[in-house]
Amino acid sequence: MTTDARVKLLMSYDIQDNDLQAYYQYVLGEFLPKAQALGLVMTDAWHTAYGDYPARLISFVARDRPTLDSILALDDWKQLEDRLRSFVSDYQTRIVPYRDRFQF
Repeated sequence: MTTDARVKLLMSYDIQDNDLQAYYQYVLGEFLPKAQALGLVMTDAWHTAYGDYPARLISFVARDRPTLDSILALDDWKQLEDRLRSFVSDYQTRIVPYRDRFQF
């Protein structure tokens, strides 16, 4: 039996209403492509339509925890994350063992 060492980075947040167009342009045109170029693989993107939960939940998978830690320590990642924070509120991240199903 092999053990799956992959980990999942869960990012949840609410989108600020002041400039939705700029948010979507940044996330789709810059954030996601650059995150993937750094070695993260996006597996999920959820929108909460009803209830008192974060509006967005985005999941990325990395090969293992040391790989994810090294990506998260990069200046490129920190710049991507800082810019994302300018469009969102209640930003939170969690790192969990990878499961091939919805995780929150």
